[in-house]
Amino acid sequence: MLAKTYPYYLANRPQSSKTMLDVRDKYSGKVATRVAVPDARATEKAIAAAVQAAPAMRAFKPWQRQAVLQHCATRFEARKDELARALCIEAGKPIKDAAGEVTRLIETFQIAAEEAVRINGETINLELASRLDGYRGYTRRVPLGPVSFITPFNFPLNLVAHKVAPAIAAGCPFVLKPSEKTPIGALIIGEVLAETDLPRGAFSILPIDGKHAAPLVEDERLKLLSFTGGQIGWDLKARAGRKKVTLELGGNAACIVDADQGDKLDHVVERLVFGAFYQSGQSCISVQRIYAHVDVYDALKRKLVAAVKKLKAGDPKKKDVFLGPMIDEAAAERLHGWIAEARQAGAKLLCGGKREGAMLEATLMEDVPREAKVNRMEAFGPFALLAPFRTFEEAAARVNDSDFGLQAGIFTNRLDHAMRAWDELEQGGVVVNDVPSFRVDNMPYGGVKLSGLGREGVRYAIEDMTEVRLMVMREG
Repeated sequence: MLAKTYPYYLANRPQSSKTMLDVRDKYSGKVATRVAVPDARATEKAIAAAVQAAPAMRAFKPWQRQAVLQHCATRFEARKDELARALCIEAGKPIKDAAGEVTRLIETFQIAAEEAVRINGETINLELASRLDGYRGYTRRVPLGPVSFITPFNFPLNLVAHKVAPAIAAGCPFVLKPSEKTPIGALIIGEVLAETDLPRGAFSILPIDGKHAAPLVEDERLKLLSFTGGQIGWDLKARAGRKKVTLELGGNAACIVDADQGDKLDHVVERLVFGAFYQSGQSCISVQRIYAHVDVYDALKRKLVAAVKKLKAGDPKKKDVFLGPMIDEAAAERLHGWIAEARQAGAKLLCGGKREGAMLEATLMEDVPREAKVNRMEAFGPFALLAPFRTFEEAAARVNDSDFGLQAGIFTNRLDHAMRAWDELEQGGVVVNDVPSFRVDNMPYGGVKLSGLGREGVRYAIEDMTEVRLMVMREG
């Protein structure tokens, strides 16, 4: 069960407040718990504490950072059922999927614990000419200093982990603003961090609204802003001043099914259903556009529609439910409206399309016009479109005909098509023989175009949160 109330965290310490935020069960709509809301001065206090903690965090030894991260992984394992239940309630995520996200939370902290003790430099050959004889160069990586994080609602544990765990490994104090829609996971992480011997001020977790988050973007004492969310990220980047900025801003992921997949369609359909409708499609790399070769298109469509119609929707707390609610009724209403607009423009509904409150049926469409919102924008819900192609060049052009470029997938037996996809698709990543929704927490993850800039993945985030320090030495 959830606690009746949760504190926020300021400079490692739990804090109460007279102002409380109601956190609702996303399926029932009932208030599930309440969260302390920081007052207007808390953000300034948190930044000041992080600045003051920077020298101590820099001095905190790699083995000490590793011990903190290992402690967290152990405690998350012990509390995995509680974490999964909280995630199921606050995000409406089916309990099986919630348990999977807890597993990834643990793995992300374990990966960071390993990386904490191998943040290495290099030796540089400077003897490039006779005048440089006797000179040697050495580099090491040092923490940037205090950093800020803003995370969205759809992965309340793992997207927080992808910022917090690398920050601890790198030795950076941080201030985190989790989504007000799903703050519980981040606050439980804060509760576990408070058990460790991190220097005072090493972390603050503030469930504030966007209006009070401006200092996390604009304050020049902060050396990096890492934001995951929507297109507002570009505005945040413009306001961020001289600090480093990394952005993960979503996508409308495409997947190609090649002509040679006829005998593998059952497997392809299984993966497409997962990729498109896992956690009601509320993933930045959810399969939104499916391009199938004309030789397999009809068979794929038939199998895919049949599989989608079998998906069980309902209360995400039930183990046999695959499709839970969207984050709120407004989100479901938005996508439902986009589907209606596409139908009015000539798109054909293959299955789904109905809405009741925050529950939107798993929806497949074909003949979707190029300019329809469900094709051009990020659906971020249980929706996918199908379209046929005749040549690989046509398929690649359709994938690239997007303002986004996070990840794409291709099912093919042809090595040349796999390599051309890697070469030609304008994406941060290409997944061969699986859906673009595939992600492992140590791989570089991020996009191009409107999908953002920079890369997540523990080692890559650590690199962003450290800077190279050079020493040049001349032999005596």
